[in-house]
Amino acid sequence: MFVMDTITVVVNDKEEQNFRKAAKLVFGSGKGKLGKAATAALGQWAQRQTKGNEAKMLELLEKGFKMGRIKYKFREELHER
Repeated sequence: MFVMDTITVVVNDKEEQNFRKAAKLVFGSGKGKLGKAATAALGQWAQRQTKGNEAKMLELLEKGFKMGRIKYKFREELHER
């Protein structure tokens, strides 16, 4: 079962017309085709954004994290009551 949401965006007229023309060329005309094109466009954009961040994340993992100093010498010190 698909769950659908609504996103409202404001774009300039030129970009809207270009998007509508491209959507019609790729998906044809008819009910739901513009939404299908928008879904594909949003998905591709999100993938591109993630790919750029993956390189940054890998760089951070390789570099390591400074976690501060060790405050406990023994495991039992963590569980004192």
